[in-house]
Amino acid sequence: MATTFERETTPAAARPARPAPVAKPGGNKRTVFIIMGVVLLGLVAVGVRRWIYGLSHVSTDNAQVDGHIIPILPKVGGYVIEVRTDENRAVKAGDTLVVLDDRDYKARLAQAEADLAVALAGVSNRARVGQAEAQVAQAQANAEKAHADLERIKPLAEKDIVPKQALDAADAAARAADAALAAAQAALLGADARVAAARAARDQAALNLSYTRIIAPAEGVVSKKSAELGQLVQPGQPLMSLVPLGDVWVTANLKETQMVDVTPGDPVDFTVDAYGSRHFSGHVESLSPATGARFSLLPPDNATGNFTKVVQRVPVRIRLDGKNDPTRPLRPGMSVAVTIQTK
Repeated sequence: MATTFERETTPAAARPARPAPVAKPGGNKRTVFIIMGVVLLGLVAVGVRRWIYGLSHVSTDNAQVDGHIIPILPKVGGYVIEVRTDENRAVKAGDTLVVLDDRDYKARLAQAEADLAVALAGVSNRARVGQAEAQVAQAQANAEKAHADLERIKPLAEKDIVPKQALDAADAAARAADAALAAAQAALLGADARVAAARAARDQAALNLSYTRIIAPAEGVVSKKSAELGQLVQPGQPLMSLVPLGDVWVTANLKETQMVDVTPGDPVDFTVDAYGSRHFSGHVESLSPATGARFSLLPPDNATGNFTKVVQRVPVRIRLDGKNDPTRPLRPGMSVAVTIQTK
């Protein structure tokens, strides 16, 4: 039997270890069940919330910003002598973008103005005009007399009082008088027609001269500029494009199964990938009259034997509430995630 001194000096490693307390199995299971129940309730709550939210909202990330792309095309041909804009530069409506060599068009305008002056000089000769008017009056009087004679002879010829040759002669005289009247009237109107034609040619020459200065039809940003100094351009040749950032919208391609309650005027909340979580507001402006597949180059033909049903998408136009923010502008082609409140 060890003494008291020996028990006190015995190393701790040599002492027998005390048994660890045993946890009750029922307590651990209860904790696990509580945690699982809380998690399950949370998942159910989230699912119910999403279900209720889905009853009044439809969402899609198959959407993008759209806008007008205005082509800048010359109406007349010529050499480019000046380019007054550059790529990605903002311009205002009416700004001159490109100037073409206008010397040929100035010469044509001068020739047209000279032709007009000659035509006006012919009309200003009152003696010639008075003579033409007198000829018209004479021809009209002859025509009226010829028709009166014809009307008098017709009943006499029906009663065989005058021979048929007299009726034929009166009818021929009436037709000849009508032809002479028409010729006199045409001669009188010819001078006015020549003046009108010369004036139209002058106006067209002036219009062509104005086309040598190509101006911006709207406010926007220049893109895809190809016009260069000294370039010979032809009518209709693309020189650049103009993108009006002040008039953009969002096109959301919704599944046809999502279109049940979507109507114009529904409020819309959307985000743009380029701007992270920033939210934009808008409203449904209009719905496409056909699915996107119908406007494709090769529309699907469901009458074929190998038919596979595919859920189609209907383009929906969404108009931005307010103006396009210049600090975070929406540019055509940007990817968008859209949520439409239908109820």
